[in-house]
Amino acid sequence: MSAETILLLVLGAVAVIVGIRWVADRTGLPAAALLTLAGIGYALLPGPNVSLDPHLALTLVLPPLLYSAALDSSLTAIRRNLRTVVSLSVLLVLVTAVLVGIGFELFVTGATLAAGIALGAAVAPPDPVAALSVGRKVGLPPRLITLIQGEGLLNDATALTLLTVAVGAAQGEGFSTPAAVREFVIAAAGGAAAGMAVAYGVRPLRRLRRDPLSSNAISLATPFVAYLLGEAVHVSGVLAVVVAGLVIGHNTPYWTSGASRLQTDAVWRLVDFLLEGIVFLLIGQQLPTVVRGLGQYETSTIVIAASITVGCVLLIRPLWLLLTESLPRSLHTRLGGQDVREEGEEPAESERLTIREIVVLSWAGTRGVISLAAIFTLPLVTDSGAPFPDRDLLLFCAFLAVLVTLVGQGLTFAPLVRALGCRADQADEARLRNQARIAAAEAGLARLDTMQAEEHDDVDDRAIASLRAVLSTRVDRYRTRLDVLETAEGGDIPLSPTYEAALRLRRAVIAAQREELLRWRDGARLPDEGLRILERELDHEEGLLPARGR
Repeated sequence: MSAETILLLVLGAVAVIVGIRWVADRTGLPAAALLTLAGIGYALLPGPNVSLDPHLALTLVLPPLLYSAALDSSLTAIRRNLRTVVSLSVLLVLVTAVLVGIGFELFVTGATLAAGIALGAAVAPPDPVAALSVGRKVGLPPRLITLIQGEGLLNDATALTLLTVAVGAAQGEGFSTPAAVREFVIAAAGGAAAGMAVAYGVRPLRRLRRDPLSSNAISLATPFVAYLLGEAVHVSGVLAVVVAGLVIGHNTPYWTSGASRLQTDAVWRLVDFLLEGIVFLLIGQQLPTVVRGLGQYETSTIVIAASITVGCVLLIRPLWLLLTESLPRSLHTRLGGQDVREEGEEPAESERLTIREIVVLSWAGTRGVISLAAIFTLPLVTDSGAPFPDRDLLLFCAFLAVLVTLVGQGLTFAPLVRALGCRADQADEARLRNQARIAAAEAGLARLDTMQAEEHDDVDDRAIASLRAVLSTRVDRYRTRLDVLETAEGGDIPLSPTYEAALRLRRAVIAAQREELLRWRDGARLPDEGLRILERELDHEEGLLPARGR
């Protein structure tokens, strides 16, 4: 494939990603499902196609996506919900993989347990991208967002480690449960240690991280360093990336400047946007590859194998959630590992998932590129030179599971959430944010009082008075907003005409200032460099304006 052809494919992919994002924003449909369907449509057309290189995906695509998701996650919230996160990301993955393997051994002619477990390990971990993008738009409760994020961060390491063990057994090495457990524990513990080493290894670079460009360079390199370190010492590189991202994301406010955070956040949003788009397009384009080798199987065999795979993927998850959430309260609490209650306080009923939350969480189990990349890593032949057992059938089953969940569940996830009414209390969240704003502003006022009392020679009383007036105005505005939020009903943020009018007024003033600066530039009174500096000031001022109800 020539360089010009590759460039045309890349530009075409970017155009499709941008176009589908536009459609998704206006229709409410998930972009991931639309991109997958677009990839299938392209695969059916004549012309060059792009095959998924699993090793390239696992090395170059997976680390930045996982790292970005980890940066955007809450380490505190994951620790608070650690029991459920571990249950979904470790135990459920293992149970799903084993049951798929047993199903293949019992009902698919000629299939082996090891090959079935390899398929199960590939299709067991959900890819939360589609569910999270929809969940945030429809206002899922923060706890469900945390559970989906935490599961998606940790389950890949479980699945890929189990896949390695299963592939070794399928090649004739034999399956030993103690050996598999030992390998999994070493890979997980070693991956976590590698991630911590990378996270704290960047601490000495915090001086560089205050420079936006240096901070971006370090941030983009970090996931690859963590992954390569994990792989180099033969532990879970995926878990190393996740742990590094969680720790760095938790500590970033202490390490970096505001300008660095703003720019780094913008860079990672662009990386996510392009990588996720390309990944879902690639998923659809694998259709010709996965159906090419099915001619050697009878139709009944294909139907049975596909039914076992998709059935396990769709049914085991809700059953597992119902089982684990119905455990006795004492065991339910003890397994959590995190007890945030005050001494003597009984566990709150809300600590358990409700039936509605279980349904939503069950339907959030969409599979994605990790499942396909994992199954494509199956070798063509075993170490003995024989073809890998049922490789083409396993590829098709994995692709079908991804397609059914990504398109079927992805397109119906938002209507399901709306029908169940499972959404966050937006007014309560807005109250909390405004209370935090008041606390921050009052801390600033207290610091001004301290500095004035210390009588610093280089601090002008007029400057202190000016800052105090600004902060006092903010406190008054936030308190007024809190009074409005106290009247909220049904969790909806009440509309305040005065508040909205004030926001429109401030935006109109900023727009007028921009127009005047452009007139100065166009009239040759202000150079472009000066215009860009002043525009950046206005951009930051506009960025401080809250969205509706915030």
